Amino acid sequence: MATMVSPSLLAADFLHLDAEVDMINRSEADWLHLDVMDGVFVPNISFGFPVLEAVAKKCKKPLDVHYMIVHPEQYIQQTAKLGAYMMNVHYEACTHLHRTIQEIHQAGMKAAVTLNPATPVCVLDDIICDVDMVLLMSVNPGFGGQSFIENTIKKVRQLRQLITERGSKALIEIDGGVQNETAPRLVEAGADVLVAGSYVFGSKNPEQVISALKEL
Repeated sequence: MATMVSPSLLAADFLHLDAEVDMINRSEADWLHLDVMDGVFVPNISFGFPVLEAVAKKCKKPLDVHYMIVHPEQYIQQTAKLGAYMMNVHYEACTHLHRTIQEIHQAGMKAAVTLNPATPVCVLDDIICDVDMVLLMSVNPGFGGQSFIENTIKKVRQLRQLITERGSKALIEIDGGVQNETAPRLVEAGADVLVAGSYVFGSKNPEQVISALKEL
């Protein structure tokens, strides 16, 4: 399977969001990654439903919505109403993860679970066959432009092994510090989907960068 790319809107120019979304529509990007932060679960606030709704109207790519918030289960219906393809919740934020995954599916979306850098892959043992994707954070969530945490490569291999052993269909997505040096190593370790923020939006030719990532 070709590597999938989900550029992160967090790194876009918010004064020219329409142009940034147009670029995503023209590009070979598979999805658009949307990081929603609440200032409680992570030490930063990003954007909420007014921005999500505006982007959803214009974006032709499936929306990959990543909630870095407490109580993400409260926003399942609202996220489904946007037409989101994937709703992604943090393992650390969900007391009743299985129920939340079920409710996301019942709302008609794909369900993903995210692990923070210090959370081991083994916590997914009992849920790996119920999720459509696992996102491994390769930086601490909350801010863009951080440097890559090396241990992520080992975690990707561990997760790939768990998925294979259990016969799960879950994709592996990576978010944080994805660039020309880390991306090939992540794909080699077993990653399916790369989230790239500043590496895409901060480049002189974002469409070319997306294209190059897809060829890995």
